[in-house]
Order: sequence, then structure tokens, then C-alpha cells
Amino acid sequence: MKKATRAAYGEALAEYGSDERIIVLDADLSKSTMTAKFKEVYPERFFNTGIAEANMISSAAGIATCGKIVFASSFAIFAAVRAAEQIRNSVCYPRLNVKIAATHAGISVGEDGATHQAIEDIAVMRALPNLTVIQPCDGRETKQAVKAIIDYDGPVYLRLGRLPVEDIYDNSYEFTWGKGVQLKDGCDVTIIATGLMVGSALEAYEILKAQGILARVINIHTIKPIDREIIIKAAKETGAIVTAEEHTIIGGLGSAVCEVLSEEYPVPVKRIGIEDKFGKSGKPNELLKLYGLTPEDIVIKAKNVMTLKRK
Repeated sequence: MKKATRAAYGEALAEYGSDERIIVLDADLSKSTMTAKFKEVYPERFFNTGIAEANMISSAAGIATCGKIVFASSFAIFAAVRAAEQIRNSVCYPRLNVKIAATHAGISVGEDGATHQAIEDIAVMRALPNLTVIQPCDGRETKQAVKAIIDYDGPVYLRLGRLPVEDIYDNSYEFTWGKGVQLKDGCDVTIIATGLMVGSALEAYEILKAQGILARVINIHTIKPIDREIIIKAAKETGAIVTAEEHTIIGGLGSAVCEVLSEEYPVPVKRIGIEDKFGKSGKPNELLKLYGLTPEDIVIKAKNVMTLKRK
């Protein structure tokens, strides 16, 4: 069953919202960010701050000083980029318990076009001290991530999508803070993916398997702090890495993986992502194809990086 991670986020807020400490703020986008689900159940703890993300984040910081767990939601381009200064100085610097839940990330926003397609938000948020960065790959992982975020004392950036995605996990899945998840084993190459690209990585695995290539597939839901152990182990055992993200290749998952490997165990890496360009207006799946974010693109990069392995 396909479900957008933003939809699962809204459901999780309503499900876990009985905790009186939880306050939800939204920048006049509650039907799109799905915080309206929380508002329906707990209207006394929901506040529409208007189209003013900087004020929303500053308000969230102030409320958090009173011992509350504050979720502040807007589209990623506005939450992460427009309000970056407030996140830095009002939330991260004092390490307040504010959760920035940013929906409509990446180019899969589609027809909203370049101005609304956040493709640099992970890079911006990952650079801020004290801030944890999480991007779940499906609805179940989103719900469990929200629960983990509630239990965690400190600022978090939660990156969510508009496009419905296939289930990756079943009901037995358990989210573990800061730990990558190996979904498929393989010895020839490793595909490390995040968000909606995890589904594409699994499709690429099947294509490669049919061609006699065994790829390891890893889901990195916590981009900061990143799971160094699972990355280094994969590098040692497969000798080549492909990263896949719906984000610019500058400063995101691919950069984080390369930072780990360059310090610990250098191996060839090829990055799948948006290559220093802005997005365009178009249908989500057409844009993913245009920008080289398909299972077939992962297959091509996997074969290419394998030729660069140490002899």
C-alpha cells in the first residue's frame, strides 16, 4: 500500500498526541503537512502561526523553554531554508526540544516547481551543531521515527515527502535511532539510500540480481549522526559504494558517506542525486527520470563503480 511519509507523520501526531507536553505549530499549511490530523484531536495544543516560518521557529523555541515538545511544520524549502537562521540561533545553539517536521522535500513535489523543491535542505541542516537529521523511507518507518523523536530530548530535522511510496517494512519493523538498516545482502557492490530512493534501490537490486550481480542495500534513515559502522563494514566487504538520495549530491547523504570512507576506509563511490541544478515543474515520476533518480540509473552507477574496485 502506497502512503506519503507526510501522511504517516500526521497520523503519528494524532496517535501519540495524548502526551500533554506535545505542541504543534504550522505555517498555514496544515492540510498539506497533515498536522490537521493533530488539530482535529487536540485543537487546544495546535497553533497556526501563519505564513511566517521564521516567527514559527522562534515561537517553537520559546515554547520549548517551558518544558514542551514542539513540532514545527512547513514545506521543507521554507522550514529549512527560509528559517535557517532561527533554527541555528534559537533552536540548535541552546539545544532546545524543537522538532522541525519538513514536508514536500525534494523534486517529487512536482508541479510546484523549482522555488518549492527543497534539494539542499539536508546539507543546510546537517551542518548545524546539535541537530539530528532523519529521513524515513516509508509510512511505518515515519511513524516509528516520530515516536523516537518524541522520546528524544533535543532538536531534530525530520524530512518528509509528498509523493506516496510503497511499503518497505512490515509490522515487525523496529526503528533504531542512528542505525542504518541492511535490507539486502550482497558482496559485489553496496547501494546506500535514503527516503524514497530506498524503494528504487530495492528495485535496482532485483535488476542487478537478474544479471548475476549481488548488491547489498542499506537504508540510512538517520543522516546525522550517520551510522559509520554499517558504512565501513559495507566498504570492506563489497569494495564499492553507490549512494542514492532525492537531494543535491553536495552536502547530503552521498557527502556524508564519502566523509566517513575518506577518513576510515577509502573505496570507490558514485553518487546518485541532483547534480548542482535547480528543479523544474513537472510530474514527480517524470522529474525523477529527468534527474537520473530511477532504479535503472542506480544499476548503471553500480556497474560503473564496480569497475573501479581495488584489484
